[in-house]
Amino acid sequence: MTKEELLALMDHFEASGLYRMEYAEGEQRLVLEKAPVTVTAAPVPAAAAPVAPTAPVAQPEETEGAVIKAPLVGTFYAAASPEAAPFVKAGDKVKKSATVCIIEAMKMMSEVPAPCDCVIEEVLVSNGDLIGYDQPLFRIREL
Repeated sequence: MTKEELLALMDHFEASGLYRMEYAEGEQRLVLEKAPVTVTAAPVPAAAAPVAPTAPVAQPEETEGAVIKAPLVGTFYAAASPEAAPFVKAGDKVKKSATVCIIEAMKMMSEVPAPCDCVIEEVLVSNGDLIGYDQPLFRIREL
């Protein structure tokens, strides 16, 4: 890996929502880490009186409640290996920063951390699914 490629990788890592990333090429191995960002929920404004639309409007399908979203595009893996148990399943209590899944992008495995102490209410994707950036992966309930 050239110095320019390394610096570009570090810039992309810093701009991402990831807190840990590992990259291996041959005998070389690179580990980048930073402190996870704490996200607090904004207060929900009071609902205004509904206005009836004049024509039907297609609403995007949204997941109710808090969710953990994909920080990058890639392949979703629920476990560290095909033989291993999943990191989490519906009903599990998870501590903040615990790994909930892995996303593989361009042969790089990125762990996705829980943003807070929570209960996994629902797993929204299946093992091996291709996922998009900001796609909801888990519906959670904060503890």
